[in-house]
Amino acid sequence: MNELFPIYVKLHQVNTLLVGGGAIGLEKLQALIANSPRAKIHLVASHISEDVKTFVAQADHVLLSERAFEDADLDHVDLVVLATNNPTLNEHIRALTQERNILLNVADKPALCDFYLGSVVQKGNLKIGISTNGKSPTIAKRLKEFLNDLLPEEIDETLSLMGELRNSLKGDFQEKVRALNAHTKDAFIKNSYDSED
Repeated sequence: MNELFPIYVKLHQVNTLLVGGGAIGLEKLQALIANSPRAKIHLVASHISEDVKTFVAQADHVLLSERAFEDADLDHVDLVVLATNNPTLNEHIRALTQERNILLNVADKPALCDFYLGSVVQKGNLKIGISTNGKSPTIAKRLKEFLNDLLPEEIDETLSLMGELRNSLKGDFQEKVRALNAHTKDAFIKNSYDSED
């Protein structure tokens, strides 16, 4: 059973440390920036690949430190992502993050993780996170492709209209919820009939 609690983090409001400057580090960095372009990230690695440096040249909020990890790198950090192939370093950082109550993700090591970086489907303002509880990133990737194809491009326009409707409604919270539920139910029923024609 998947007992993970899905949340969406405003990465521009927290400090993220990424340890690892190779291909996996680049993959994690790209995922973080793709989902949160203003994320504040400090990347630390003994060797930082040219691909990472090229990518970071276009990312305003990423700081590079080409040196070995130091314990002080965890000062004022809220999230840590490890993309190293050094089990000793990973265990050391894991112990430090537990002491400091900092959430940790370790690439390809679910047992060391406090959170996972799932596959993400995004159409404008709609964002859907997919988790397989660390069991199969491949299945998550296939579901992402399926949902990307399934969701209409117009979904963002629909979201904008719903936001306007929500802002125009009067009454208490319960009345607004009833009105929005009725409106979306009618819209989804109509769309499902239209798609059957």
